[in-house]
Order: sequence, then C-alpha cells, then structure tokens
Amino acid sequence: MTNSPTPFANSLTPSNAAPQHGPRPLPLFLSILWQETEGDPAFRERAFAGLRRFQRAARPQHERPVKSVSAQGRAQLLHYEAMRQKSGRLPVLFVPSLINAPDVLDLSSDNSLLRFLTAEGHDIYQVDWGSPDKEDKGQNIADHVTDILLSLMATLPHPPIIVGYCLGGTIALAAASLAPCAALATIATPWHFNAYPDTFRNQTHQAWKVAEPVCRDLGVMPMEVLQQGFWSLDPHRTIEKYAAFAEMAEDDLGYDAFLLLEDWANEGAPLTLAAGQDLIERFYGANIPGSGQWVVGGQSIDPAKLPCPTLAISSSTDKIVPAEACPSADDQLMLHQGHVGMVVGRSAKENLWKPLSTWLSAQGG
Repeated sequence: MTNSPTPFANSLTPSNAAPQHGPRPLPLFLSILWQETEGDPAFRERAFAGLRRFQRAARPQHERPVKSVSAQGRAQLLHYEAMRQKSGRLPVLFVPSLINAPDVLDLSSDNSLLRFLTAEGHDIYQVDWGSPDKEDKGQNIADHVTDILLSLMATLPHPPIIVGYCLGGTIALAAASLAPCAALATIATPWHFNAYPDTFRNQTHQAWKVAEPVCRDLGVMPMEVLQQGFWSLDPHRTIEKYAAFAEMAEDDLGYDAFLLLEDWANEGAPLTLAAGQDLIERFYGANIPGSGQWVVGGQSIDPAKLPCPTLAISSSTDKIVPAEACPSADDQLMLHQGHVGMVVGRSAKENLWKPLSTWLSAQGG
C-alpha cells in the first residue's frame, strides 16, 4: 500500500545530526590505527591529529533538489527537479545500496552524479530505503525487491531504466527480472560473492556470530557489524586517509569532500535482521546469487537471462566489490578507481558520469 508523498523529503544532508562524528565503531578504528602505525610514531601522530580534526570540524551542508513523489512503508521515491530535462525521455531509477545512505550519488552541489545526469536532460528518480526498525526484522533482501522496489517502480509513468549501485545493483537485477524494465545498468555490484577474499568473508562471519544475539534483540543489524570486514580489505588506507586529512588545507577541494564521504560511510542506517542475515550467511557465505540459487518472487534470478539491454560497470582497483564479483552484461565498462572514487572522485565525471549518460541516452533515457 502506497503512502502519500512528502514534498522535499531529505532536502538537507543529515550529517550534523550526530552528537559525535565517527568513525563507527570507534574502538575498532582505534585498534586498527594502533596496529597500522606500530613502529612509526610520526604516522601515528598524524593519524590521531586527522581523527581529532575530523570529529571537530564544522560540517558542510547542501540542499538536495529533490522531492518525494511516492512512498512504500519507510522507503521513498525521490524525483530530481528538472534542469534541462528533454521531453520523451524514459525515467531513470537509481537504486542505492542498503548498507549506506544514498547521499554518495549526490554528495554536494558540485560533486553529484545525479545532478549531472539531470542537467544532461535525464529524468532522474532515486530510491531512499529509509531506516528500518524492529517491526521490519523479517524483511529479507528479496522482500526489499518484491515489497518495496516493485511497488515504487509501479508508480513511475513508464517502465524505467534502472541503475543500481553496489548492493542496490544486486537488488535491481532481481527487479528487472520480475517487472517491465527498459534497460539495466549496475555500478560496482556484487553478484559472485565467492570472488571476495576469504579473510573478508571469515571476519564478517565472525563479527556476525558475535553480534547475532544483540541483533536479534534489536531486530536490526547495525552497520558496525559489517564495518570490520570492510576495513579489513585495506586497513592501511583506512588509517592513511585520516593522516592525510590532518595536513589538508581547508580550501583544498578534497577537504569538504572528505568530511562528507566519511560521514556518509559512517552514518548508514541498520539493515533489517533478515536482510543482514541474508547478506552474511547466504550471499557472502554461500554465494547464493552467483551460484544461481537466489529465488525472488518465485523466480530464479539470472543476469544472463534479463530481457533488456544491460551494462555492468566495475573497477580493477575496487576492493569493496572486486571486478570478478560483478555480474555479466551485454556491455561492460572497466574503470580503475576505487569503489567510492569511481562515483565521486576527481576523474568520476569523465570516466563514469559521461559514459553512463551516453549509454542512458542510447536506451531512451
């Protein structure tokens, strides 16, 4: 059942809401910092200085030119206000990950994939999954497709071109298998979960086993449970970027971007209990999607059998979603930026935004 829309929902970045800024969980971050800086007191001092600066810095704010046009439970469908929208274009629906907020696709007024595409004439919509609570605990990842995403898609004026980022692409693949869809693009999307390093999969599984009793009491899985695994993929980089921030000038182009990105990475809503268990046990653990065993809405999901044009964007240097983990597609775009850098880095406009815009136009979007 669709709720009535709320105008201009999420128009302000919520980064200032937290009484203490991340990283989350802080004790784990400090443990990694201590290990990675052992034997290098200068590096350790810079890392601590960067951490203090990050926690105390004033946060940039920006308006998001969106309004909520429909809702399904806690989730909303956001529509970007037209800039130079061309008539006759199919709607383009962006599906973000469940793990982090959708803000990375619209980081700031001058660093935004979605605003760029809107300015290019595309009709851009975006899913905001909202924040689940204990009442949603039984909703697994497949339910996010059938109970939320398909319902929001049904409110669009035409079958959309869907673009999924990270785990949002995994979800979008299922939606494109079950409902009319003009085309599908995935960006850094995990599908073959057995391509992840065993260290990451084992650490994530162990963190879940420790946290599972508390998660069951809460009815949700806080993002901190996953953070240990993600940080383990590149622990030195996790600390080094804070050390670099300690010495960054406030007028440097990267200063505000660092604050926005790190807040985004640390302020993610929890996953529902069932979705978190799905992700760790059935996806990372058993590779259910990649082995052809993921059934959604009574249908086995196979990227090779989608009845629409497809594009898979991956990166040779992505440690969060290795290129080998990404799904097959009609068209492939291989980048050489990190998981987040490909979307918001200084070369993102040339390497990802423009090629994606061209592909969307070719599909009628």
